[in-house]
Amino acid sequence: MLLLLTMKKMNESNRKAVWKAIQTAGELLEGRLPESSRHPNGRNPFAHVALCVKSKFGTSYKDIPDECVLEVIEYLEYLTQNPY
Repeated sequence: MLLLLTMKKMNESNRKAVWKAIQTAGELLEGRLPESSRHPNGRNPFAHVALCVKSKFGTSYKDIPDECVLEVIEYLEYLTQNPY
């Protein structure tokens, strides 16, 4: 028997708070990411943050459940202090 568990996605207010935290983290990382030959015009810190969140939580920030919002915010704070 296949049991499908569906996790409730983040509500609108939490989604907005996390998006704001992602934007803030991206702003704080501007000019702080190491150079890369794959990014000759410079790295995009906002894309870096979004990719790190997706990598750590296994899904887009919008699809993370409400129960994990604090963990996401704490991770973003960690990421700004440890960008690579």
